[in-house]
Amino acid sequence: MVSIYQRIFTDIETKIISGDWRPGDRIPVEHELVAEYRCSRMTVSKALSALAERGMIVRRRKTGSFVASPQIDRTVMDIQDISTEAELAGHEHRFEILARTVERLGEAEAQQLSEPADAEVLRLQCLHIVDGRPNAIERRIIMLDAVPRAREESFASIPPGKWLLEQVPWSKAKHVIRAVSADTGTARILQTERGEACLSLIRQTWQNGRTVTYVEITHPGDRFQFAGTFHPRQFELAKITRGSVSDR
Repeated sequence: MVSIYQRIFTDIETKIISGDWRPGDRIPVEHELVAEYRCSRMTVSKALSALAERGMIVRRRKTGSFVASPQIDRTVMDIQDISTEAELAGHEHRFEILARTVERLGEAEAQQLSEPADAEVLRLQCLHIVDGRPNAIERRIIMLDAVPRAREESFASIPPGKWLLEQVPWSKAKHVIRAVSADTGTARILQTERGEACLSLIRQTWQNGRTVTYVEITHPGDRFQFAGTFHPRQFELAKITRGSVSDR
Protein backbone atom coordinates (compact mmCIF):
# COMPACT_ATOMS: atom_id res chain seq x y z
CA MET A 1 0.00 0.00 0.00
CA VAL A 2 1.17 3.54 -0.77
CA SER A 3 1.75 5.67 2.30
CA ILE A 4 -0.10 8.95 2.76
CA TYR A 5 3.25 10.76 2.62
CA GLN A 6 3.99 9.20 -0.79
CA ARG A 7 0.49 10.00 -2.05
CA ILE A 8 0.90 13.69 -1.16
CA PHE A 9 4.36 13.81 -2.74
CA THR A 10 3.24 12.05 -5.95
CA ASP A 11 0.01 14.03 -6.33
CA ILE A 12 1.79 17.39 -6.06
CA GLU A 13 4.66 16.24 -8.28
CA THR A 14 2.21 15.08 -10.96
CA LYS A 15 0.36 18.40 -10.97
CA ILE A 16 3.64 20.28 -11.39
CA ILE A 17 5.04 18.06 -14.16
CA SER A 18 1.72 17.99 -16.04
CA GLY A 19 1.58 21.78 -16.03
CA ASP A 20 -1.61 22.04 -13.96
CA TRP A 21 0.49 23.99 -11.48
CA ARG A 22 2.99 26.37 -13.09
CA PRO A 23 6.13 28.05 -11.72
CA GLY A 24 5.10 30.64 -9.15
CA ASP A 25 1.70 29.04 -8.43
CA ARG A 26 0.86 28.69 -4.76
CA ILE A 27 0.09 25.17 -3.62
CA PRO A 28 -2.51 24.43 -0.91
CA VAL A 29 -1.40 25.41 2.59
CA GLU A 30 -0.60 22.73 5.14
CA HIS A 31 -3.93 22.76 6.98
CA GLU A 32 -5.77 22.31 3.66
CA LEU A 33 -3.62 19.28 2.79
CA VAL A 34 -4.16 17.90 6.31
CA ALA A 35 -7.91 18.09 5.76
CA GLU A 36 -7.76 16.68 2.21
CA TYR A 37 -5.62 13.67 3.07
CA ARG A 38 -6.88 13.22 6.64
CA CYS A 39 -3.41 12.97 8.06
CA SER A 40 -1.15 14.72 10.54
CA ARG A 41 0.54 18.03 9.87
CA MET A 42 3.88 16.27 10.35
CA THR A 43 3.12 13.97 7.39
CA VAL A 44 2.25 16.94 5.18
CA SER A 45 5.36 18.82 6.25
CA LYS A 46 7.53 15.79 5.49
CA ALA A 47 6.13 15.53 1.95
CA LEU A 48 6.57 19.28 1.31
CA SER A 49 10.13 19.16 2.63
CA ALA A 50 10.95 16.29 0.25
CA LEU A 51 9.52 18.26 -2.68
CA ALA A 52 11.56 21.31 -1.66
CA GLU A 53 14.73 19.19 -1.48
CA ARG A 54 14.04 18.01 -5.05
CA GLY A 55 13.79 21.63 -6.15
CA MET A 56 10.14 21.31 -7.17
CA ILE A 57 8.69 23.77 -4.66
CA VAL A 58 9.91 26.71 -2.60
CA ARG A 59 8.72 26.99 1.01
CA ARG A 60 8.45 30.49 2.44
CA ARG A 61 7.71 31.29 6.03
CA LYS A 62 4.35 32.92 6.63
CA THR A 63 3.46 32.96 2.91
CA GLY A 64 3.29 29.23 2.07
CA SER A 65 4.75 26.99 -0.61
CA PHE A 66 5.07 27.77 -4.33
CA VAL A 67 6.01 25.87 -7.47
CA ALA A 68 9.71 26.50 -8.08
CA SER A 69 11.10 27.92 -11.29
CA PRO A 70 13.09 25.32 -13.26
CA GLN A 71 16.74 25.19 -12.23
CA ILE A 72 19.62 24.97 -14.68
CA ASP A 73 22.57 24.53 -12.35
CA ARG A 74 22.15 21.13 -10.77
CA THR A 75 24.86 19.27 -12.67
CA VAL A 76 28.52 19.83 -13.44
CA MET A 77 27.51 21.23 -16.83
CA ASP A 78 25.13 24.13 -17.16
CA ILE A 79 22.06 23.24 -19.19
CA GLN A 80 21.30 26.11 -21.52
CA ASP A 81 19.52 26.17 -24.82
CA ILE A 82 21.40 27.02 -27.99
CA SER A 83 19.43 30.22 -28.63
CA THR A 84 20.35 31.66 -25.23
CA GLU A 85 24.00 30.68 -25.63
CA ALA A 86 24.19 32.35 -29.03
CA GLU A 87 22.53 35.53 -27.83
CA LEU A 88 24.76 35.76 -24.76
CA ALA A 89 27.78 35.47 -27.05
CA GLY A 90 26.47 38.27 -29.28
CA HIS A 91 25.37 36.10 -32.21
CA GLU A 92 22.14 36.09 -34.19
CA HIS A 93 20.12 32.89 -33.79
CA ARG A 94 17.11 31.40 -35.52
CA PHE A 95 15.78 27.88 -35.82
CA GLU A 96 13.65 25.66 -38.04
CA ILE A 97 11.59 22.62 -37.06
CA LEU A 98 12.47 20.06 -39.73
CA ALA A 99 10.31 17.20 -38.45
CA ARG A 100 7.70 16.70 -35.72
CA THR A 101 5.94 13.38 -35.12
CA VAL A 102 4.20 11.56 -32.29
CA GLU A 103 5.40 7.96 -32.16
CA ARG A 104 5.89 5.04 -29.82
CA LEU A 105 9.27 3.87 -28.60
CA GLY A 106 10.70 0.80 -30.27
CA GLU A 107 12.34 -1.97 -28.30
CA ALA A 108 15.91 -0.74 -28.86
CA GLU A 109 15.24 2.87 -27.86
CA ALA A 110 13.13 1.81 -24.89
CA GLN A 111 15.98 -0.32 -23.62
CA GLN A 112 18.49 2.49 -24.20
CA LEU A 113 16.36 4.97 -22.24
CA SER A 114 15.25 2.41 -19.62
CA GLU A 115 11.65 3.28 -20.45
CA PRO A 116 8.70 1.03 -21.35
CA ALA A 117 8.42 -0.17 -24.92
CA ASP A 118 5.55 1.47 -26.80
CA ALA A 119 5.73 4.56 -24.59
CA GLU A 120 4.37 7.54 -26.52
CA VAL A 121 6.93 10.20 -27.41
CA LEU A 122 7.18 13.43 -29.36
CA ARG A 123 10.10 13.17 -31.79
CA LEU A 124 11.58 16.44 -33.06
CA GLN A 125 14.33 17.40 -35.46
CA CYS A 126 15.41 21.02 -35.33
CA LEU A 127 18.06 23.02 -37.18
CA HIS A 128 19.78 25.88 -35.34
CA ILE A 129 21.24 28.66 -37.49
CA VAL A 130 23.75 31.10 -36.00
CA ASP A 131 24.86 34.18 -37.94
CA GLY A 132 23.29 32.76 -41.07
CA ARG A 133 25.13 29.40 -40.99
CA PRO A 134 23.84 26.01 -39.81
CA ASN A 135 25.24 25.50 -36.32
CA ALA A 136 23.52 22.41 -34.95
CA ILE A 137 21.03 19.64 -35.63
CA GLU A 138 18.89 18.86 -32.60
CA ARG A 139 17.29 15.41 -32.58
CA ARG A 140 15.06 15.17 -29.52
CA ILE A 141 12.64 12.76 -27.87
CA ILE A 142 10.17 14.14 -25.30
CA MET A 143 8.34 11.58 -23.15
CA LEU A 144 4.67 12.49 -23.39
CA ASP A 145 3.72 10.74 -20.17
CA ALA A 146 6.14 13.06 -18.35
CA VAL A 147 5.42 16.19 -20.43
CA PRO A 148 1.88 15.81 -21.78
CA ARG A 149 1.48 19.47 -22.80
CA ALA A 150 4.32 19.09 -25.31
CA ARG A 151 1.80 17.25 -27.53
CA GLU A 152 0.03 20.53 -28.34
CA GLU A 153 3.12 22.75 -28.48
CA SER A 154 4.07 23.72 -32.04
CA PHE A 155 7.48 25.19 -31.12
CA ALA A 156 6.82 27.79 -33.80
CA SER A 157 8.22 30.65 -31.73
CA ILE A 158 10.43 28.97 -29.12
CA PRO A 159 13.04 26.20 -29.56
CA PRO A 160 12.28 22.87 -27.84
CA GLY A 161 15.25 23.09 -25.49
CA LYS A 162 14.35 26.56 -24.27
CA TRP A 163 10.68 25.60 -23.89
CA LEU A 164 11.58 22.59 -21.75
CA LEU A 165 13.91 24.60 -19.50
CA GLU A 166 11.20 27.19 -18.89
CA GLN A 167 8.34 24.75 -18.40
CA VAL A 168 9.55 21.46 -16.96
CA PRO A 169 11.42 20.82 -13.69
CA TRP A 170 14.16 18.20 -13.69
CA SER A 171 16.26 16.59 -10.97
CA LYS A 172 19.01 14.69 -12.81
CA ALA A 173 20.91 14.99 -16.09
CA LYS A 174 23.55 12.99 -17.91
CA HIS A 175 25.84 14.38 -20.62
CA VAL A 176 28.01 12.56 -23.13
CA ILE A 177 30.27 14.50 -25.51
CA ARG A 178 31.85 12.66 -28.42
CA ALA A 179 33.38 13.16 -31.85
CA VAL A 180 31.40 11.81 -34.81
CA SER A 181 31.66 11.91 -38.59
CA ALA A 182 28.89 13.56 -40.57
CA ASP A 183 26.74 11.06 -42.43
CA THR A 184 25.07 12.02 -45.71
CA GLY A 185 21.92 13.46 -44.13
CA THR A 186 23.78 15.38 -41.42
CA ALA A 187 26.28 16.79 -43.94
CA ARG A 188 23.47 18.00 -46.18
CA ILE A 189 21.66 19.81 -43.37
CA LEU A 190 24.79 21.32 -41.83
CA GLN A 191 26.15 22.28 -45.26
CA THR A 192 29.41 20.41 -44.79
CA GLU A 193 31.08 17.39 -46.36
CA ARG A 194 30.18 13.79 -45.67
CA GLY A 195 32.71 12.35 -43.21
CA GLU A 196 33.62 15.76 -41.76
CA ALA A 197 34.32 15.83 -38.03
CA CYS A 198 31.43 16.93 -35.83
CA LEU A 199 30.93 17.39 -32.09
CA SER A 200 27.96 15.62 -30.56
CA LEU A 201 26.36 16.34 -27.20
CA ILE A 202 23.98 13.67 -25.94
CA ARG A 203 21.85 14.59 -22.95
CA GLN A 204 19.18 12.76 -20.99
CA THR A 205 17.24 14.44 -18.19
CA TRP A 206 15.01 12.89 -15.55
CA GLN A 207 12.49 13.98 -12.96
CA ASN A 208 12.20 11.65 -9.99
CA GLY A 209 13.42 8.68 -12.01
CA ARG A 210 11.25 9.36 -15.08
CA THR A 211 12.86 10.43 -18.34
CA VAL A 212 11.79 13.93 -19.40
CA THR A 213 13.76 14.20 -22.63
CA TYR A 214 16.63 12.66 -24.58
CA VAL A 215 18.46 14.78 -27.13
CA GLU A 216 21.43 14.51 -29.45
CA ILE A 217 22.83 17.84 -30.67
CA THR A 218 25.38 17.68 -33.49
CA HIS A 219 27.63 20.63 -34.35
CA PRO A 220 30.09 21.05 -37.24
CA GLY A 221 33.53 20.56 -35.73
CA ASP A 222 34.98 23.69 -37.33
CA ARG A 223 32.21 25.98 -36.05
CA PHE A 224 31.87 24.99 -32.43
CA GLN A 225 33.78 24.13 -29.27
CA PHE A 226 33.20 23.01 -25.68
CA ALA A 227 35.44 24.68 -23.09
CA GLY A 228 35.59 24.29 -19.32
CA THR A 229 37.44 25.53 -16.24
CA PHE A 230 38.29 22.86 -13.67
CA HIS A 231 39.26 22.95 -9.99
CA PRO A 232 41.44 19.85 -9.41
CA ARG A 233 41.09 19.76 -5.62
CA GLN A 234 37.32 20.08 -5.69
CA PHE A 235 36.92 17.65 -8.60
CA GLU A 236 34.07 19.70 -10.02
CA LEU A 237 33.51 21.71 -13.13
CA ALA A 238 33.17 25.32 -12.12
CA LYS A 239 32.04 26.78 -15.39
CA ILE A 240 31.17 25.57 -18.86
CA THR A 241 31.13 27.85 -21.85
CA ARG A 242 29.94 26.91 -25.29
CA GLY A 243 30.43 29.04 -28.38
CA SER A 244 31.47 29.22 -31.97
CA VAL A 245 35.08 28.70 -33.00
CA SER A 246 35.28 32.37 -33.90
CA ASP A 247 35.00 33.18 -30.17
CA ARG A 248 38.30 31.48 -29.35
